[in-house]
Amino acid sequence: MASTLKFISLLISSFAIIQMAMADPDIISDFITPTPNATVNANYFTFTGMRALVGGTPPTTFTVLKATLAEFPALFGQSVSYAVLQFPSGTVNPLHTHPRFAELLFLVDGTLEVGFVDTKNNLFTQTIQAGDLFVFPKGLVHYQYNADAQNPALAISAFGSASAGTVSVPPTLFTTNIDDNVLALSLKTDVATVQKLKAGLAPKP
Repeated sequence: MASTLKFISLLISSFAIIQMAMADPDIISDFITPTPNATVNANYFTFTGMRALVGGTPPTTFTVLKATLAEFPALFGQSVSYAVLQFPSGTVNPLHTHPRFAELLFLVDGTLEVGFVDTKNNLFTQTIQAGDLFVFPKGLVHYQYNADAQNPALAISAFGSASAGTVSVPPTLFTTNIDDNVLALSLKTDVATVQKLKAGLAPKP
């Protein structure tokens, strides 16, 4: 009995350690400065990268503006980040995952078809309207699609991490030099089809 309890305790501790490793670091100060003991002012806590949205020309392709740790160093240790997604009519945010945290999407304008696939291969889809929220669980493959042929859509996504990470499925499969035979066998197709897909995703000159 004692050995069973010891094993269970060890298992729980292991899970806790894994979760801690995956999470943003806990900090023991109010915030982290770029260098130790550096003096900062309010400018350090201000991100101006979203100003391009105000009065700017609407994009012709799907566009994401991010405020993550990479763009906004003040987010270090704060467990939050932000993205603004602009969808011209007929555009898609391709299949992708966020390996470290969930995504909470708020649709500001337009409509979007959204969906994700769980680990049992169940597809959950919804058409959301302006004012709706939709959550994409952590690590699951998901997408957003503006099927409206006339109107754009605008959404804001929040993440419980300063660096939630993004793994885009198409380039991960077809632009990382995975062997054509491996892809063909995995996808139950032929090498010629794989090569066509790779060509379509190759950077344009």
